[in-house]
Formats: sequence, C-alpha cells, structure tokens
Amino acid sequence: MPPHVHSETVAWGFSVPLTIALLFAAWLYLRGWIYIRSSSANVIRTWRAVSYFLGLLLFSTALGSPLAAYDHNLLTVHMIKHLLLMTVAPTLILLGEPVRVFWIGMRPFARRSLRRVLRRSPLRRFAQVVTRPGLCWTVSALTLIVWHIPALFTLGVRSATWHTVEQAMFFGAGLLFWWPVIQPWPNTSTGPRWSMLLYLFLATLPCDILSGFLAFSDRVAYPVYSTPRLFGFSVLEDQQCAAALMWTCVTLIYLVPAAIISLRLLAPRTSHEHDLQQSQFSGGPVPQSAPRNVEIV
Repeated sequence: MPPHVHSETVAWGFSVPLTIALLFAAWLYLRGWIYIRSSSANVIRTWRAVSYFLGLLLFSTALGSPLAAYDHNLLTVHMIKHLLLMTVAPTLILLGEPVRVFWIGMRPFARRSLRRVLRRSPLRRFAQVVTRPGLCWTVSALTLIVWHIPALFTLGVRSATWHTVEQAMFFGAGLLFWWPVIQPWPNTSTGPRWSMLLYLFLATLPCDILSGFLAFSDRVAYPVYSTPRLFGFSVLEDQQCAAALMWTCVTLIYLVPAAIISLRLLAPRTSHEHDLQQSQFSGGPVPQSAPRNVEIV
C-alpha cells in the first residue's frame, strides 16, 4: 500500500512503549521537582518545570497526535514535526534542568551508587567530549542535511523503521545542539559566552540554504510527495510553504537566545549576579542555595 494511502486510512496512534517512557519521564521529573521545592525554592523555578512538561507535550504531539497522520501527505506537516523534534521540544526540555531534577530526586542509595560508577567510568569524559560546541554543531548540521537528501528522505517516509530512526536522530541532534546554548546542569563548558552568538548564526546557514532551495526550486524536490495534495495545496505550494516555515521558525527561535545572550553580555553585572547565573538561561555553577547532594562527584 502506498504511504499516502496508508496515512489516510489508518488512524493516528501512539505506541505503548513510548507512552510509558513519556509518563515515566514526567513522573520522575515531578517527583524530583516536588522534593526540590520542599527543600529549596530557589533551585528549580516553576517556569522551568512548566517548560519541561511543555517540551514533553510537544514531543508527544510530533509523534502521536493527529498531526502525525498527515506526515506522509504534506511536506509542510513533515517540516513541522522536524521543527518540534529538533528545535522546540529539546529547547524546552533542557530549560527544565532535567538532569539536576532527576539526580536530586533519586534515592540516596541510588545516588551514591551512581556517583561511584561515574567516578570510575569514562562516561564523564565522553559527556565532556560529546557536548563540545563544535561537535554539537556538526552533528546537528549533518543530521539536517543528510536526512533531506532525496533518497534518504524517501526512505524515511516509506519505511516505518527508518522513519523512527530519523525522528530519534532529529531529537537527539536537537538535544546536543541546544546543550551548549542553554548549558543545563551539569554543564562544564568554560568557553567564552560570546562564542554562542557565532554558534547560533552559523547554525542558521544550513537551514537557510535548504529552505532557499526548496522555496525557489521550480521542480519537486521529493517525488514521494508528488501525489494529490490535501487542503487544496499543489505539490510546489506545499514545498514552498514548508520552506518558508523552516526559514521563519528557525530564524525567530535562534534569535531569542542570541538576543538574551547579547543583553547579558552587555549589561553590567555584580559578582553576586555572576554566581547566580546558573539559575538563568545561560547556565553556570550551582547556586549556593541548592541542596548539597546535587553534586555528582
């Protein structure tokens, strides 16, 4: 059965394992956040918890909502899913400081055991390497470019397995990309903060090139979407709409952290404010009001 017919006749659904995983992630975060709020109200603010749960909601929307039912019919919907998985949901989830919340919410015995493992494990070194800005930018750019090569794009649309791999790679690349920008705990970045402005600017280039090609091309880039359109869209109109959506959303979303970072770099700052910058968007050391058991090693 062709993919476009399949998506129209089969109702959208949400896999049981993914549902359980999302519910568990939500419960684990809520448990840790309640514990933190009862011991120190200044560590994880309410807006961060809201951001985390909103990120989970948008992640689930991309994978198991009526939106997913039109994924194989409209390139615009396909692009919306990619933006949610790679740009919006990862940003909101990382702003919620999930690692810190999960860590503090652990049982003391589990925390002590995991701390001993991390002290003797190469995982710490691996985490430091994999979250370097250069590598994060490269992984994000390559993921975007490779999966928009027509042959691989078609494979992702026609194969359920490869479609899952594609979505997982987009979400993983999104988490990696936004990690140096948001710098959630336990971030160890020591690079200059102004470098993130260049990082964000360079990140827009692959999106601009791809969206420009799709918007101004007079031919269909992805023949898998050459079937009759829904909602009155022609094939090229759908392609142009998807391109405009990518260019606009990426530009606006990347502009927000760039503006915040610029304002904070230009604004005068006291030493006390510098010590508390971890509780803000830019990340940094743990505030003194945080529980002592927040440290990993």
